[in-house]
Amino acid sequence: MSDLNDRQRQIVDLVRTSGLQSINELSAMFDVATQTIRKDINALCDLGLARRVHGGVVAPSNPVNLTFRSRRILNEEAKRDIGRAAAALIPHGSSVLLGIGTTVQYVAEALLDHADMTIVTNNLEVATILCNMASAEVHLIGGILRPEDRDLVGTAVVNGYREFSADFGVIGAGGLHSANGILDFKLVDAEINRTIVTQSRNRLLVADGSKWDKAPLHVVTGFEQIDTLVTDTAPRLPDGAPDLPMQVLTAG
Repeated sequence: MSDLNDRQRQIVDLVRTSGLQSINELSAMFDVATQTIRKDINALCDLGLARRVHGGVVAPSNPVNLTFRSRRILNEEAKRDIGRAAAALIPHGSSVLLGIGTTVQYVAEALLDHADMTIVTNNLEVATILCNMASAEVHLIGGILRPEDRDLVGTAVVNGYREFSADFGVIGAGGLHSANGILDFKLVDAEINRTIVTQSRNRLLVADGSKWDKAPLHVVTGFEQIDTLVTDTAPRLPDGAPDLPMQVLTAG
């Protein structure tokens, strides 16, 4: 989020939560010239965080195509709170599988003060963060590089995770559905997260509340396979939906 100024961050939040924002309204709201707002919008569109329309700006139409850097900016403070809350559930001396996604990165940051850890990941951002960990054995699973997603994927990654049986597994999600459970936009991501769940004795799902608004195609697993959902807001369940079969921890 350091790439954006405070006004640009607020514009991102506004288009995500309230839809179309006009240039004139944003200019009046922030008490700056319309040209300044246009520059802000151009910067956000270049990052994939917004989309220009006549006279204003809206949220991007296809969040699947956002780069890792852009996805990391979305809901940053909520993800940071979630990361701290999830890390607090993991004792020193644990073995942990850390999967793909931006929220998992914040879990890694919050684990830096843990000692005697064994951590397995295919997430390059996580591996980079863990270079600063004083007491950890880190296994980076090799596979096919996805530069835009800052991770490694493929059959080799799935097989690599199967070599471990860990105390904790931490996964993110592309979307959450009350009936279908944990979803992801790409089949390869769903396969990796599913493997992390099966190879872990305690399974943590880290996902901010916006994931209930998304409906990706690929099923990872049902909520019954998760021990704890760490999130920032109460789950958005339809009327009459059964209670979630897992502990829900609200961070922040």
